[in-house]
Amino acid sequence: MSVQEVEGGRFVRQANRFTERITADGSSGYPAEAGRYRLFVSYACPWAQRTLIVRRLLGLEDAISVAVVDPIRDERGWRLPERDPVTGAEFLSELYLGTDPSFEGRYTVPCIWDTETGRLVTNDFPNITTMMETEFTAQHRADAPDLYPEALRAEIDELNDLVYRTVNNGAYKCGFATAQDAYEDAVDALFGTLDQLEERLSDRRYLFGDRITEADVRLYPTLARFDAVYYSHFKCNVRHLAEYPNLWGYARDLYSVPAFGETTNFDHIKRHYYVTQRNINPSGVVPKGPFIDWTAPHDRAR
Repeated sequence: MSVQEVEGGRFVRQANRFTERITADGSSGYPAEAGRYRLFVSYACPWAQRTLIVRRLLGLEDAISVAVVDPIRDERGWRLPERDPVTGAEFLSELYLGTDPSFEGRYTVPCIWDTETGRLVTNDFPNITTMMETEFTAQHRADAPDLYPEALRAEIDELNDLVYRTVNNGAYKCGFATAQDAYEDAVDALFGTLDQLEERLSDRRYLFGDRITEADVRLYPTLARFDAVYYSHFKCNVRHLAEYPNLWGYARDLYSVPAFGETTNFDHIKRHYYVTQRNINPSGVVPKGPFIDWTAPHDRAR
């Protein structure tokens, strides 16, 4: 997230370079075997937090190991706090260039490394969680929830597409816009969708009723970062998340679930955005606030 592409004043996210799939039957060449893959994440990154949430909800901790990078990035990219004992890497770039020596883009998380072939399999963040949900079923905990139920997949995909374009990636479109019209288009779309979600959550506990699904996993990381970072750092300051009664209660409800709350690291989140993105925050000063009680009663069980 240190260098971003901008076209006509509008933020354009880099395409994912590695898009191989891990499959239950191994037909892709990458079988879903326990202990074979290593997931590289940052607690600061919303796309990476999704994978941590799903891994925890499905009980895949023993099946897929995890390495967490340092929250502060520099021109060398993501760095491991100490040399990774599995891959031997000190920087994420080593894994990218070891797989494709001609790679010239940004080294992004989340990504999955195959310990048998010594290659990166995927950094295709939209598909990593659904891959965990559908291809690693043999490794799921016995009581694991069905986060991507087949009967709801078309509806979940449709909502996820809207949320990605206008909310998840929409916050970045606001923050990295370099033209007024690009910023205003993005911020209007962002808050238009938040208004829709506020209404949707007025008569249901989660986005698809009384069960947590992939849709909740994708929305939550943006909400967790909203008042702490996006409101000020990305100029998403039309309204605070805390000004939306249903969305704010819903976010606290999810935070109370260990898979969500225990993968939410506000220290890493704030230090990464405010220190790393010097083009937006040249001083690198990290604000102390906001002081928000994420553990306050949410009353969403009603």
